[in-house]
Amino acid sequence: VQLQASGGGLVQAGGSLRLSCAASGRTFSGQVMGWFRQVPGKERGIVAAQRWGGGSTYYTDSVRGRFTISRDNAKKTVYLQMNSLNPDDTAVYYCAATSNAPIFSEWTRSQAYNHWGQGTQVTVSS
Repeated sequence: VQLQASGGGLVQAGGSLRLSCAASGRTFSGQVMGWFRQVPGKERGIVAAQRWGGGSTYYTDSVRGRFTISRDNAKKTVYLQMNSLNPDDTAVYYCAATSNAPIFSEWTRSQAYNHWGQGTQVTVSS
């Protein structure tokens, strides 16, 4: 699977952005698509995750209620709608895909994901 992320940019606090991640190659219902983010000097951390087949959705606590992960299976594209952005959301955002169908408790681990897109910078000014 190859992943192409887009949609980052500069936005003022309180604003919104939508990230997109287009997948090419084999996808399947149990495959998990995740959004991660990383700031310099810190580990890459999970933001949100969802399976192509739907069902459970994961959000890290700091974005729950502000960010929404969604997918368009026909387009093989996963989205991350980010609302009420604040400067703490500034990071490089990465989309990722698993090669298998991990259980929900594994979704937060970057090691569970085998395929990564290039990062897209999100900068939120105060």
